[in-house]
Amino acid sequence: MGNLIKVLTRDIDNNTGNFFLDFENAQPTGPERKVWDQVNEVLVEAMEILDDLQSYSGAGEAIRQAIQQPNEERVQERAWAAVVPLVGKLKKFYEFSLKLEGALHGLLSSLTSTRCSPTQHLEQEQALARQFAEILHFTLRFDELKMTNPAIQNDFSYYRRTLSRMRINNVSAEEQNEVNNELANRMSLFYANATPMLKTLSDATTKFVSENTDLPVENTTDCLSTMASVCKVMLETPEYRSRFASEDTVLFCLRVMVGVIILYDFVHPAGAFVKSSKIDMKGCIKVLKDQPPNSVEGLLNALRYTTKHLNDETTSKQIKNMLQAN
Repeated sequence: MGNLIKVLTRDIDNNTGNFFLDFENAQPTGPERKVWDQVNEVLVEAMEILDDLQSYSGAGEAIRQAIQQPNEERVQERAWAAVVPLVGKLKKFYEFSLKLEGALHGLLSSLTSTRCSPTQHLEQEQALARQFAEILHFTLRFDELKMTNPAIQNDFSYYRRTLSRMRINNVSAEEQNEVNNELANRMSLFYANATPMLKTLSDATTKFVSENTDLPVENTTDCLSTMASVCKVMLETPEYRSRFASEDTVLFCLRVMVGVIILYDFVHPAGAFVKSSKIDMKGCIKVLKDQPPNSVEGLLNALRYTTKHLNDETTSKQIKNMLQAN
């Protein structure tokens, strides 16, 4: 068996074949090495970003005290001292989203080129396909953590209000701690989105397609639909699922499947939910609903609320009913 993919049946490029992707072990070959090294740097930082976000507790109590005691200078100073390093982290998260966009473009350039079909790309550039999956996994995990942490937006709002007040009163803020207005506006837009990293990836994929006018859009959408199909088949087939060395790989596959569905829905003109879609949406939703509910509710919500075409008239009632919240 190859490191990443084993093609088990025919009609692969019509998206009806079954695959096994070994997300746990793929290593780069010579031709992949340059792109792989560049993307790997971003993925190493991605793990640090998740650790920082997971441990982000916010400055809620200090901010509450400052609001309740507006004339107590020492209380105000404590709140400011608490919030400034946290905003430094938020700035780091936002700037990382730009690096993620660059990494995604590098991977898509390799995985969607016209020299071969989507399946052949997956066979020949196994480690890059794994990295693409890891970016999707990171993206959905980041957004799950962000959505459940209201301190992020509260801290940043307090920072902007206080900074504005300091400027009005001609009080200087330490230069290295300051987020200028332009950057603050961009960060506000980023964090105002329920799923900021997913929006970054969706926008980046759409931008990739629009900038590469010589590349048929089908090259990108077929790459995405093939990945979705592969994940679905692995998850619903006990023989393949039993090959995972870690149970964590199940959730990894689920996140990747949902991630590529959402990207496909943004990039394909008709979206992922239309009858002619190359993604078996009913099958994918069934796979999600067959998992323990507490492990996939966030992923089902991502399909419900962050896709582009779910509520179109072309989406069947059956699919809409399957995705209705309980």
